[in-house]
Amino acid sequence: MSKSIAAPQPSRLSRFWHKWRFHINVLLLLIPLGFMPKYFADAALFRGDIGLGEREVGEIAVGPWSLRLAELRNEAPRLEGPAGYMKGFNAALCDACIDQVKATYLRIGKPRSLRAAGALFFGTPYRMGAQLPVPEKTKADAELWITMEGWDGSMHQASIPLSQASPATLDWLNKQGARP
Repeated sequence: MSKSIAAPQPSRLSRFWHKWRFHINVLLLLIPLGFMPKYFADAALFRGDIGLGEREVGEIAVGPWSLRLAELRNEAPRLEGPAGYMKGFNAALCDACIDQVKATYLRIGKPRSLRAAGALFFGTPYRMGAQLPVPEKTKADAELWITMEGWDGSMHQASIPLSQASPATLDWLNKQGARP
């Protein structure tokens, strides 16, 4: 006499997978689509298709020259390891001053000299970027100083209130306990 061997019953996980595998795979394809608008917005921002940044400060006169300044992202400064908290800014030189400006710097507080002028803007004159260090103990009424150095050796400076350049940074400073 021969015994017949019964086929093993499929497990609950196996039954679930065979019943729902198509739906789960479609869901796995649809989840990344939810992140696509942010991805395309970030790509357009970095290409320059939607301006210099999320929040443009406007045209700022620096001596005989001018530049357009923009906050890269309308958010609090980010901790960048040992460098501390950093905030991104973009700038574009005026068309008339592109050939005359050698370097452009950005700093919180008035620079003591050109050696301490701050973060150097890098990139093309039409879209320069700088990562500005933001000390945690910055005063709430601090100013953002722009220093421009010309090829002829001239140096010009201008300042704008930090509250005008980056309200998000000012809010962050107030939460950190900035001194009045």
